Amino acid sequence: MLRRRCRPVPLLAGLLVLVLSALLLPPASAAGTARADTSQTSRVPLTGLPDGRMLIAEKNGTVRAYHPDTGLAAEPVLDLTARIDTSGNERGLLGITPAPNFARTGILYLAYTSLPAGALTLARVPIGAPGRLQVLLTQEHAEYNNHNGGQVAFGRDGYLYWSLGDGGHANDPFKAGQDLGTLLGKIVRIDVNRSCGAKPYCVPSDNPFVRKRDARPEIWLYGLRNPWRFSVDPADGSLWIGDVGQGLVEEINHVRPWQGGANLGWSCREGTPVFDPDQCQPGVKYVDPVFEYEHFMTENCSVTGGVVYRGSATPEARGTYIASDYCSTLAFAVRPKPTGGYETATIGNFPIQPTAIDADVHGELYALSDLPGWLSRVRFERVPPAAGGGESPTSVGGAR
Repeated sequence: MLRRRCRPVPLLAGLLVLVLSALLLPPASAAGTARADTSQTSRVPLTGLPDGRMLIAEKNGTVRAYHPDTGLAAEPVLDLTARIDTSGNERGLLGITPAPNFARTGILYLAYTSLPAGALTLARVPIGAPGRLQVLLTQEHAEYNNHNGGQVAFGRDGYLYWSLGDGGHANDPFKAGQDLGTLLGKIVRIDVNRSCGAKPYCVPSDNPFVRKRDARPEIWLYGLRNPWRFSVDPADGSLWIGDVGQGLVEEINHVRPWQGGANLGWSCREGTPVFDPDQCQPGVKYVDPVFEYEHFMTENCSVTGGVVYRGSATPEARGTYIASDYCSTLAFAVRPKPTGGYETATIGNFPIQPTAIDADVHGELYALSDLPGWLSRVRFERVPPAAGGGESPTSVGGAR
């Protein structure tokens, strides 16, 4: 039976209750309005740059820059449309992150589905120089157009992490989640600062499957269905992963740096419930999600993994992980307890259907939607306890 963990309870017992709201930012050409409509082009990932800009990647292969002082730039800073396979609903340019030395090199790392057959592709390119793109790693993914994963992020260890879905369709058709011989259904970890042999990267020697026969050494974590999305907490280097469920449960996993090789369960399990007993092996240890919520017969449909808040505007919220659901737009907060375990709460709704949640250079949060491309700045509000000593209500600020 599913252990329901999504309850509208006060967040962070003993501290202030926090409520999420989103302030819609006006574009430069419409100062004073309440709307930041970044056109009808479908936009999926965003990431912060050291100079204060946010890069917004469009599924068709273009990348545009947004700055809170000047709005959305009219022209793309990068155009890779000639390389991107956008067939189907989930293919396209799916992930983007700056190199740790971006201020000096201008290098971006990207994840996308490539022409002609949708191969999952990890590459790097100098901003504004598409002709200098270098493909680092690929995984064939031609049969189905969904479950591509596509998040890229650097860890505190300096290595690059990349998420890949299980191959698409339903029921893990290739049984990829538990198969260490494929990158499908995995998060990989590679060293992009060196090359080894013919590869334009190296595999870190402490990757968990470096010496395991018939296993891909790039694998860091396995047992994922469609990780959308994951992030690295800059404070401790841990990974927070939103993994999309099939029809029963959506889940969020929290994996510490010493848990390389963790098995997150798919497709033996969907969240904590058993999904396919034939994929469950005796003696295998599965890592439970730290938060899961119901999908079946609810308004929820697909988790959108977010980030841990490390900004300064609301000190009480620091260390709190914020995520959402694409259909219900519910705002979820998860935070480790000092004594062990996690506190969780539903703290409101986003005013948009979020496809990505990320932080700027200051650690403040933004949310992006592809319907029709709204960009929102996220803030927290302190809410006094409810009269009579009952539970504090959740509410939402901002307007659409």
